[in-house]
Order: sequence, then C-alpha cells, then structure tokens
Amino acid sequence: MPGRGRYFEDFAVGDVYRHAMGRTVTETDNVWFTLLTMNTAQVHVNAEVARVSEFGRPLVNSTLTLAVVGGLTVADTSENAVANLGWENIRLTRPVFAGDTLWAESAVLAVRESGSRPEAGIVTVKSRGLNQEGAEVLSYVRTFMVHKRGSSRGRSAFPTPRTPLLDDGGVE
Repeated sequence: MPGRGRYFEDFAVGDVYRHAMGRTVTETDNVWFTLLTMNTAQVHVNAEVARVSEFGRPLVNSTLTLAVVGGLTVADTSENAVANLGWENIRLTRPVFAGDTLWAESAVLAVRESGSRPEAGIVTVKSRGLNQEGAEVLSYVRTFMVHKRGSSRGRSAFPTPRTPLLDDGGVE
C-alpha cells in the first residue's frame, strides 16, 4: 500500500487501535497553546492563581488535551481522511498537568459508504486519552470521511524520483 494509514476498506466495526505513540505535555506546550488560542483562564498560565485552586497547580488547557489525543489517533484512523465531519460527546474525565504523558486508543463504531462521494466512505470512532497511569483523561466520538483505496485523491504525494536511489541496485 503506497503512503501511510488506513483506507475506507481497512475499517471494520469493532476494530480497536492502541495508538503507538505517546506524548508528554510540557508547561511550554500549555502556555503557548493557551496564549495562541486567546484563552484567558488564568488557571492555565498563572501559577499563583493555580496554586490556590482546588488543583494546586496549573491545569493543561483542555482543548490542548483534545488536540494532542486527536493527533495521536491520526496515523491509525484519519491519515487518509478527506475531512473530519464531526466531534460528539467530548468528555473531560480527569485533569491533565504538565509532565503527564498522554496515550490514545480508538474503537470503530460505524462504517458506511458516502452518499455524495463514491471514492470515499464514512467512519465513526470512539477515542479516549489515557495518562501515564492508564487513567482516562478524555473521551469523544469522531466521524470522518476517508478515501477508498485507489482513489485518485487518496494517493501518496511522494514525487516520482527522476533518478534511482541506487544506480546499480546495490549498496554504494
């Protein structure tokens, strides 16, 4: 299969993917994301405000948690997507702090043909983020449209090389 990721034909209801990569969230990630998104909640960027909160330290911005967990799922779910169609039932089940490492897993809930695009299908997954202790920190349901194998728009973008990597087929 050229390129990476799954195509529509590769999904089946009940499949579960334990996504291979984890990501440790840093204080810098949290401050930059919070400032970039214009979130004025001081509990994310002001250590003194956070110190007197019920958590005693800055909380990681919840939309950063969603973005990281969503990103961790892409290689196994939507690498070949046309587009995301919707996010539902987003639940923030445990706070995340700088230094926590996030992991993700997804289960396929539904697979169907697209009514408007014959070269694509629609997949719905339930995903969740876990911290380094295996505790769930977030869950959601996401629906996306994904290319079918062989779709003209689902091809790898890697260019055709003008010359071979190895001239004689051997090691140089």
